[in-house]
Amino acid sequence: MSVALVTGASRGIGLATAHRLAEQGHDLVLHGHGETGVAEAASTLAGKFGVSVHHAAGDIADPATSKALVRLAFENFKRLDALVVNAGTHAAGMLGMTADATVDRLFAVNAAGAAHTLQNAVRLLARAENPAVVLTASITGTHGVAGQAVYAASKAAVIGLTKAAAKELGPRGIRVNAVAPGFIATDMLDTLDEAGRQERIADTALGRLGTAGDVADVIAFLLSDQARFVTGQVIGVDGGLVL
Repeated sequence: MSVALVTGASRGIGLATAHRLAEQGHDLVLHGHGETGVAEAASTLAGKFGVSVHHAAGDIADPATSKALVRLAFENFKRLDALVVNAGTHAAGMLGMTADATVDRLFAVNAAGAAHTLQNAVRLLARAENPAVVLTASITGTHGVAGQAVYAASKAAVIGLTKAAAKELGPRGIRVNAVAPGFIATDMLDTLDEAGRQERIADTALGRLGTAGDVADVIAFLLSDQARFVTGQVIGVDGGLVL
């Protein structure tokens, strides 16, 4: 039985991904920023699917958090087959009007946090037979969005990490890919009013917002043996937003 570690698993895309992997029979190590949400997710998935689920809470910007997660995987399973680097934070702001603390936090979580997580997991991943990693980037990181330049830059860093890691880790048998979601109906869009939502829908070729499950299905595919010859790719899950 394979073991997957998912960061940012207490809500949104991370929770949907953990649900999909548990449904497929993966044992799990789950991370959440706060204890309550990730503990609830772990309990629910273990009860529903009969898999073994362990969890830890903490700030993913702190490398000690991802070290603790990998230690959980080793102590409980002695292996790690799949890694989903999903934990992130979002903030919008025009250039020249974004607080220094916001800039620092976006890069600390989205860029440095992703690098810490991948780096701390590499040795255990390398012991697996067919290990795979998926990072959550964003369509803003591939195409840019006005008013989100700093967030876009932090996600562009995730894309650079993905491509370089795929080249570096490929010879060790570790595949590394990323998903780049478009407008997904998670709490990151809660700040939009109805007019804003309709505007986003109008910009999307498929005529709707994406769901966390839409992204989770692509992540699960990239982790699976069906994607065994896919690495270094950034897959847009955006409903045709950037056609």
